[in-house]
Amino acid sequence: MKKRFLAMILACLMVGSLAACGGGGNDGGGSSADAGSAPEGQQPEAADGGSGQTYNISMILKTTAAEYWQFVLNGAEAYAAEHEGVTVDVKGPSSETAFEEQQNMIQTDLGNGSYDGYIIAPLQSDMVATLIADTEKPVMAVDTDFDSPKKLSFIGTGNEAAAALGGAAAVEAAKAAGWEEIKCIEIAGVQGDQTNTARMNGYNKGVTEAGGEFLIDEVQYANAVADQAVACMEAVMQNHPEGIAIICANNDDMAMAAGRAAKGNAAYENTIFLGFNGDKAACEAILSDQLTMSVAQMAYEMGYKAVEAMVQALNGDSVPDFVDSGADVITGDNAEARLATLQEQLG
Repeated sequence: MKKRFLAMILACLMVGSLAACGGGGNDGGGSSADAGSAPEGQQPEAADGGSGQTYNISMILKTTAAEYWQFVLNGAEAYAAEHEGVTVDVKGPSSETAFEEQQNMIQTDLGNGSYDGYIIAPLQSDMVATLIADTEKPVMAVDTDFDSPKKLSFIGTGNEAAAALGGAAAVEAAKAAGWEEIKCIEIAGVQGDQTNTARMNGYNKGVTEAGGEFLIDEVQYANAVADQAVACMEAVMQNHPEGIAIICANNDDMAMAAGRAAKGNAAYENTIFLGFNGDKAACEAILSDQLTMSVAQMAYEMGYKAVEAMVQALNGDSVPDFVDSGADVITGDNAEARLATLQEQLG
């Protein structure tokens, strides 16, 4: 009887031991269900492709005070909203000439250990390259490129090719408007800025190849702001009382300001005013005959693709050196459709 009793105890102990080892193969000693995971098919898809990682990304723009940059911001935040586990912190200085303000933002975020990666639209490319020289975290350029071995990718418009497209279209528009001598003067942005230089080269190429003349020695720098563009346009009219066929500008705000400054001047009645960005205000100005045309950047797509590329890099996936966000020329023929798209993106 005692032997039978002991045998029963040993049998129970063996069953208990086997139960404790049941479902073996997990280092944690239990199944995924034991760990509290959701049933199969009900787990939300992670933004990073299912690895379960979470990413906090810093995005520092040239400013957040202009409509164009709001589209970039909205595109970046749209990606984060659509992908669980991704947070993007978007900021920018008060203007595109607030160099020290942007420098301080970059330095602060580089020193913030909570960020996994950095997306930067540099006001001063050399300054940004210097600031990121010691970081071990991924860095990408958006809108404006810069040279650095630390930079993984540039996400933005092929500015030279896009501006060339606009320059050629402006020459054809000038011919249609009756101009025989097709000369073009640019009201440019910030001197030395890589994006500004690329657009200038593109305008020059597009105008020249289409049969016009780009007056490179008469470029007017307006630091990318409308108020200075007015003064630049007044100088152009003083120097060319006979009129100029094409006035191209580094952004839409400057092109519209130049158009307003020339209003009432008969010599500039048929001038083609060409902007760059294709933003909401530009489309409205084109539809109301206050602006002739604009080279449209896909700013919303640019912000979206920038965060997408950063997430890919953080996942360990390869990312192209250049991600083209696209461009188009907006005229009276397609401005209404473009405006509808922008209104949806702006929210």
